[in-house]
Amino acid sequence: MYKPTCGITPEGIPSIGLSSLAALVFAALGWWFPALLAFGLAFFSCHFFRDPERVTPQEPHCAISPADGKVITITTKADPFTGETRTYIAIFMNVFSVHVNRSPVRCTVTNIAYHPGLYLNAAFDKSATENERCAYQLRDEEGKLWSMVQIAGLIARRIVCRTAIGQELERGARYGMIKFGSRVDMYLPEGYTPSVTIGQNIFAGQTIIARKDQNGTDE
Repeated sequence: MYKPTCGITPEGIPSIGLSSLAALVFAALGWWFPALLAFGLAFFSCHFFRDPERVTPQEPHCAISPADGKVITITTKADPFTGETRTYIAIFMNVFSVHVNRSPVRCTVTNIAYHPGLYLNAAFDKSATENERCAYQLRDEEGKLWSMVQIAGLIARRIVCRTAIGQELERGARYGMIKFGSRVDMYLPEGYTPSVTIGQNIFAGQTIIARKDQNGTDE
């Protein structure tokens, strides 16, 4: 039987450590209001930087969600790498979502492009082209190209990339995270159809986000 576990992503250790230390120092000095604030910040940091283990579906010819959050857009748009018009899915993460991002398929990272930018509300469409963002191009085992874009949000100030060009990723493998409210856009290759709907809450490494059409064609 699988026993669920929940860890803390390494990026959260400084925030948790500093806020916990501050709470202890304030408490030792008898400054109870600052101590409570610092304790609250430590609790929030533990919740925000949680990194639960997920049971990744092994169903063939499908992709899993790269992020926790709510589906806010499903439409067509130019791929950030090839310029081809593809179906894309936008996932909005609020401050209470798990912010660790995972690979949707078993793949090889073929390109990474970082773009500095603004910090508009990630729910706005223009955040996809104006905000700080990091785009990843992935090639799956069938040679199909997938693209994912981490987009910083109104509060987010740091995109974390944990992978490199040429690295192979298993389906559900962690490849990075975004600190605080943010968004991930996912561009599907030809022959794949979304299996989620707008407004649906989905989970990284767990929710099947797209499936290959029965008559799907190779690129």
